[in-house]
Amino acid sequence: MRLLRLELYGARLPRVYMIMRAAIPLFALLSCAVAQAPALVIDVGNAKYQGTVNAKTNISSYLGIRYAAAPVGDLRFRAPQNPPALSGVQRATAKPQQCLQASPGRSPTNPNPKSPLGRRAVQNPEDCLFLNVHFPGSTVPTRLLPVIVWIHGGGYISGSAASFDGGDLIIKARNGVVVVIIQYRLGIFGFLSSSQVKANGALNAGLLDQEFALKWVQQHISKFGGDPNRVTIWGRSAGAGSVLQHVVARDGRTSPPLFRAAISSSSFLPSQHPFDGAVPERVFSQVVTQAGCGGAADALSCLRAANVSILQATNVKVNQAGFFGTLVTVPVVDGDLITQRPSVALRQRRVNGRALLAVTNAHEGNNFVDQSTAAKVAAEDYVLQLFPDLGAANAATVARLYAGIGAPIDQVNAIMGESIFICPSYFMLNAFPAASFKGEFAVPNALHGDDTGFYFPSARSPAFNNTAFITSFSGALLDFATSLDPNRKIDSGNITPLWLTHLIGHTEMLFNRTVGGQPDIRPIMTSAALLQRCAFWESVNHLTAQ
Repeated sequence: MRLLRLELYGARLPRVYMIMRAAIPLFALLSCAVAQAPALVIDVGNAKYQGTVNAKTNISSYLGIRYAAAPVGDLRFRAPQNPPALSGVQRATAKPQQCLQASPGRSPTNPNPKSPLGRRAVQNPEDCLFLNVHFPGSTVPTRLLPVIVWIHGGGYISGSAASFDGGDLIIKARNGVVVVIIQYRLGIFGFLSSSQVKANGALNAGLLDQEFALKWVQQHISKFGGDPNRVTIWGRSAGAGSVLQHVVARDGRTSPPLFRAAISSSSFLPSQHPFDGAVPERVFSQVVTQAGCGGAADALSCLRAANVSILQATNVKVNQAGFFGTLVTVPVVDGDLITQRPSVALRQRRVNGRALLAVTNAHEGNNFVDQSTAAKVAAEDYVLQLFPDLGAANAATVARLYAGIGAPIDQVNAIMGESIFICPSYFMLNAFPAASFKGEFAVPNALHGDDTGFYFPSARSPAFNNTAFITSFSGALLDFATSLDPNRKIDSGNITPLWLTHLIGHTEMLFNRTVGGQPDIRPIMTSAALLQRCAFWESVNHLTAQ
């Protein structure tokens, strides 16, 4: 059973949500059958936590560590605060509650303010700022190990730490890493933006949550056997988009540094407007009106006092009203954490970290395009729905650049995939000229999310169940995380050939399979036509707000 059926507010979710929403296979739900022994008690200052040791894998796990205070009451829409002191020993044995969830846009046009409002009571709490820590062995490693911090995806509106087992990465790294999996506020709870939020709250609160968790790692990870000087941040989809945000955060001068390297799996860069731009202000007004705060003298104070069920219903409605496959509540340029459009910062090479490995999937866009429109869709019309400020002349250029890519639906799939996922990955690579590596995951169907099972087989079965391929693909990424070089192999069975940095002839590593079912792993050169299309997207980023 590959994915569990999920429903939200009684309505079946679209396929795009199912792809982004990390799901737990049935066998993971039976994991309680594996014997668990008490782990060591570890003191992180405000509290002492006791996790468990998995008797089968000999991996210690500390689940649900509170890294920040509950963002409720007056702390709603504010920056994360230090967690309270907790007396006694806290049991870190249960996966934390997920942050409040929503689903992506369903509208055939951009925007649609008339999507129906969900009415079911909220089941999930706002109190969700927790992280999980995993390390090899039943005792804390005496030699500090490299650290991987995993940031979950889900379009900034869904996902959780509970869907990922850090032990998967530890096993692949031959017990050579410590893993931290974090979660952060989502939807309007984490990304509500406007001039009013700027004046009396925190913009990009979800990103600030992530940064706060990274600071927690710097302060406490050595107590779990991790080396704070060898942290790699890694995410997929919006998790990789979050990686991009932290790469350009604070003009690339985050002090002290929070990580030394970054891995981006399907980096996600939608339109990122100024916090007080027309789009964020319109979304803020919609939230205020739909939450019943339209007549309040202080709209933000009214929202802080609103019942969470009302806010969550608003969260769902606002996000579903977006153009099909797009996300409404996403990061903004806030003037503090994110000082300018990410594409501009990357072009100026104002970046944090020393090295980058970026992987994109061959068909990133398909899951975010309404495939039922194949008979009538046109590239020129679609791109103006996706980027309304692009203008007719640039839309015509897009149609010309993508004219040779199959049928109109194939062109539209490529437009979505390249403009928002693939080309931003190249922009990141160019910002690390001496130390960036590019991979392409092409195992059919190579859709967005199809690579997840190779990193976290407990969450999703690998799309190509071949031991040599799995060792090579996931192993290369773990090699990079531990040494900043995918050529320094942990596993002698890794068949990945010499992987040159990307800017040596636009080299990247192809991860595919042959028609006969054998691994096809080899260096390739980036398509000149793709680079031309990416150059176009970079030239119009002031219109796409990227």
